[in-house]
Amino acid sequence: MKQGGTPPSGKWMGNPQGGVKSPEPLILPNPTTRFADTAARLRALVTGHPMSEWLMFMAALSDAQHAAATTLAPLPAIDRSLVDRSVAGRMPPLAADGHHRNSAWRDGLVMLLDGLEGSSLRAPAREAVEKLRGATTDDIEDLADNFLRGPVSSGDVGATLYVAAALQVYFTRLAGSLDASALRLLPQRGLCPCCGSTAVSGTITASGDAPGIRYLYCSLCSTAWNHTRAICITCESTRHVSLKEIEGGPGIVKAETCDDCQTYAKMIYLAKDTKADPYADDLATLDLDIMVGEAGWARHAPNPMLLIG
Repeated sequence: MKQGGTPPSGKWMGNPQGGVKSPEPLILPNPTTRFADTAARLRALVTGHPMSEWLMFMAALSDAQHAAATTLAPLPAIDRSLVDRSVAGRMPPLAADGHHRNSAWRDGLVMLLDGLEGSSLRAPAREAVEKLRGATTDDIEDLADNFLRGPVSSGDVGATLYVAAALQVYFTRLAGSLDASALRLLPQRGLCPCCGSTAVSGTITASGDAPGIRYLYCSLCSTAWNHTRAICITCESTRHVSLKEIEGGPGIVKAETCDDCQTYAKMIYLAKDTKADPYADDLATLDLDIMVGEAGWARHAPNPMLLIG
């Protein structure tokens, strides 16, 4: 309306507060669907893929994770006062490097290994399963500590893949039991507000109240949290951030590179495929990792499922 003009008639139909609705700061995982979704997406990506056999193995592993996540007895409730104190101190309540694990996580490991028994595993993968079957409780806990705090020795890489998968189930179940309204984003925005782990990838939303919003997905507990776009998730620089993709590709997954810290992170554009999954589509685009790595950028953080990639 021009200054001095006559106001239009009729009712105002917009948001009386104006503007765009703020995105949810974080989204807790649903353990009953998280791993099943990844397995289904992996199988959808297999056709014509040059690494189809490996993707099918990862789908079988995701199936085993789903069985453990939906079959195991509920975990003990987390003390809300401990969560509140962590949040007040701007610390993740399930800090992966300090959380005292319940022994139930090992029950998940046993169920996961049982679930893979019917799969056609290659010799190295089967040897890793057998190694875990014969390991002591202390050895298994040491493998878990090394995975969460590093480093993992070369001789333990195969077995650690299954340990990492079981820890994903355990931490995802824990994160799913929290109250999202009680949590806050961390000062280090590139780290998960639930467990403090790094992101495996990010998605750019295509619908909802705030389309075009970026969410990062935790590599351990599957929590998603909002992160401003066009900001490096490693060093938080805005000056030399750009997107790289494979020429002629579908444009679903792109590498966001930063020339200030020479790192990159994968971003998945749901507008290109609403069924894309932050975990499955990351695994299925290793060619993009290779291309960007050869050009001089290092990955922001590894995908735990690439331990034997």
